[in-house]
Amino acid sequence: MEIGTIIGIGIVGVSLAVLLKQYKPEYSLAISLIVGVLIFAAAAEGLTPVIDQLGVLLDSTQMPREYIEILIKSLGICFITQIACDTCKDAGQGAIATKLEIAGKLSILVLSLPLFQSLLTIVAELLSA
Repeated sequence: MEIGTIIGIGIVGVSLAVLLKQYKPEYSLAISLIVGVLIFAAAAEGLTPVIDQLGVLLDSTQMPREYIEILIKSLGICFITQIACDTCKDAGQGAIATKLEIAGKLSILVLSLPLFQSLLTIVAELLSA
């Protein structure tokens, strides 16, 4: 989906959310959630060529495919966590948003443990040589 369409969806969604907030605040949050999911899905469609190109670059360097998978999963966690946090903040739940941010960061840390292990192995090999 083109950026103009995505921006249009965002502007229409914000307009509806602001208008509904005056009369039916519970619908305003629902509109925000729906628009957020639509924008995220539309933006995610554009990631396929980027992921493919990263795979080609990774193949040319002969690095394990696991590294690119960790990178892509980490980016996904970042995006989803940010959307969830912003939604919580829009609903006036800043404390929950903060907890979600911490959970997202911890998830990325756990996901990246194999990278740290590989890095430490390489450093140990270099130091022993």
